[in-house]
Amino acid sequence: MDLFDNNKPKKGGSFTILSNNSTENNHKGFGMGTLSLDNISPVIVDVEAEEAYIDMGALHAKSAIEKRIKFLPNKEEVPNGRPYWLVWVTVDRNETGPYYAGVTACEMTVDEEIRRGYKSLPEHVNRMDKSLKRHIMVAHMDEKSKKILEGFLKEFNEEMWNGSSVQLKEDLHTLD
Repeated sequence: MDLFDNNKPKKGGSFTILSNNSTENNHKGFGMGTLSLDNISPVIVDVEAEEAYIDMGALHAKSAIEKRIKFLPNKEEVPNGRPYWLVWVTVDRNETGPYYAGVTACEMTVDEEIRRGYKSLPEHVNRMDKSLKRHIMVAHMDEKSKKILEGFLKEFNEEMWNGSSVQLKEDLHTLD
């Protein structure tokens, strides 16, 4: 189940590194162990605008907010950066239907005026991997951002939200 299968037209083709059996067509095992990114989508949480949206460019560190920005490894070097979260959302299907299987968040700040930003590229890559491996890592987000993300996930597909883990809902503080 692709996160974008919501009866909305897709722009361009789907993004696939390798899927199915990599030994087909005489590949002789080339690519064995590679991950398919068919079921992961990057969600940007704009804390100040209080909105979340999908930006597939983030798969290649080229989301709209990342373009033309030089990223620095120290947050202190971007003191006036606007706060964002890049959230990797992996969807899967079980016996009850589709659900948000892996959800991990990475901090990012951007100062458009000076065209500088902060992010930890290793963290972004590792969190993408954790999401693909069905981990939930959102408890470290600030409360405002958690509510924005929760609202987005519910609104995007309530069935997937309802089928998601108790941990995701607890970490986003949605259970009483």
